[in-house]
Amino acid sequence: MSAGDVDLKKRRNLVIAASAMGAVGAGFVAVPFIASMLPSERAKAAGAPVEADIGKLEEGAIMLVKWRGKVVWVVSRTKEMLTLLPELDETVADPESKEPQQPAYCQNPTRSIKEKYFICVGICTHLGCSPTYRPEVAPADLGPEWKGGFFCPCHGSKFDLAGRVFKGVPAPLNLVIPKHVYMNDSVILIGEDGGAAS
Repeated sequence: MSAGDVDLKKRRNLVIAASAMGAVGAGFVAVPFIASMLPSERAKAAGAPVEADIGKLEEGAIMLVKWRGKVVWVVSRTKEMLTLLPELDETVADPESKEPQQPAYCQNPTRSIKEKYFICVGICTHLGCSPTYRPEVAPADLGPEWKGGFFCPCHGSKFDLAGRVFKGVPAPLNLVIPKHVYMNDSVILIGEDGGAAS
């Protein structure tokens, strides 16, 4: 076969096939290399923001969301719960939330962006126990002055439905409110706020 008898169509097909195989091989080499530069699942879990759908959360109910290995509570407060909060200003240690236990946009009477929803880390500020959600008013074990809130069974610390700590209990500070933002009316992003509330 002479040089003039070369099948150009066959040559082009062989070049295309070799190029495709080379691209696939390069992909097999590049993917693990690029993937090694991305954060691991463990690293993401350690600090990544978490979305929570609160659209179906009933009034008075609590939702638990896991973020950074901690439990975050989302409580849908009723109008009655919100009405009772100011009555506790004299019995809580930091009624105006002056201690930096919340982002600036939650330093208000309800300690929230939208007063209906209370979002906080579910860990007692005394020794790290997990308080229980006690929304009932004046139960026998907590007394007639109880207007609903969170009770820590470990050492008896009490918090109201805005996470404000009562006076005279072991916990020194209000419950921590994480950074968060509303993505829309029914979805929140916990752990990130873009620098401001929306």
